[in-house]
Amino acid sequence: MSVRTDPGPLLAQLQLTDSAFPSGRYTLSYGLEGFVQEGPVDVTAYLVDLLRHSAGPGDGRALVLAHRAVTGGDWDALVAADRRLHAVKLNREIRAAATRTGRQVLDTACLVFGGPVPDRLSDLVRAKATPGNHAVVVGALHAASGVSVENAVTGDLFSFASGVASAAVRLGRIDFRQAQSILYCVRDEIGHAARVALAARVPRDIHSSTPAADAASAAHERAAARLFTT
Repeated sequence: MSVRTDPGPLLAQLQLTDSAFPSGRYTLSYGLEGFVQEGPVDVTAYLVDLLRHSAGPGDGRALVLAHRAVTGGDWDALVAADRRLHAVKLNREIRAAATRTGRQVLDTACLVFGGPVPDRLSDLVRAKATPGNHAVVVGALHAASGVSVENAVTGDLFSFASGVASAAVRLGRIDFRQAQSILYCVRDEIGHAARVALAARVPRDIHSSTPAADAASAAHERAAARLFTT
């Protein structure tokens, strides 16, 4: 007799990470547009740099801590992780984008999924008790949906990588097939970033160090023409 498993957590994860989910992340280039405006960019190298020094130790760790906080019923821990993540995002447009997309995901989740976790988090965000960064919101929703913390952070890091590759396509730097090749090539980097994220224990473990990307983002804020919001 075969053992039947509940597909609910997997389906919830697929829905939350689907590009069709209305988060607004398609408006983000994750700093890539700023670099493109300066000249040629090695998209693979740029993505690897972000995975190693920002997405893994920054957003990834915040997602992990938020997931564990919701699983353990510790909302103070979730707020602490959210505030820490907000603090390490140095550029105004990056901070604004993280909270804007987080709140859009949360609003949709309250409507579509419902339940005590999205409702409680929505109350905290509306009361300005916590910023509502995208990574923290997604971590909380994955926990509420029964998605394991390992699958949650790995799936979100892949979604991030896919977003960078998609932005590169829209900026005319690579084509769709090259984008898929890049995503295949960075699988080990995504796995490493997930392991880095899972090593988080306290909010102070959340950090990001991408000075070149931060500088490009700061210049992008004042660019005369922009395709993306970041």
